[in-house]
Amino acid sequence: MRNQLMEILDDRDLSFRPSEKNPSLGALCLEIGEIQVAYIRSFQTFEKDFAYRHEEANVMKSSRSRLQAWFAELDTELKQAVSALSDEDIQIRRIKTAGFTFTIEFHLMVYAEALIIFYGKVSVYLKAMDKELPRQWQDWIG
Repeated sequence: MRNQLMEILDDRDLSFRPSEKNPSLGALCLEIGEIQVAYIRSFQTFEKDFAYRHEEANVMKSSRSRLQAWFAELDTELKQAVSALSDEDIQIRRIKTAGFTFTIEFHLMVYAEALIIFYGKVSVYLKAMDKELPRQWQDWIG
């Protein structure tokens, strides 16, 4: 769905903010990428840390093409990190985060929920911009 989003946006759209109290659409996109980095690393280290910030944040949140390329890299890294987990890792290992530990399966579900929250937020932005939501977004997010 993120690829569909990138297809309907241009660089100008990334600066859209519904109000001064809201981050720009580009900032939301940057944030979900940084969240994905935290999850990728957690599948590699079994500890989740949200401290990562992209070193070119200002460029990233204003360039659709840069975001699109970064998202493709992150998706590849996420697939590799999850594929590298052994059956034993999935059955036994736990991921530590904020004083809690979670199974890998549960951790994946939490990441999926983070994506759904992101898509929900972005849907509001797109509607405020009078952008046509892709059909899959209409069916899955509303």
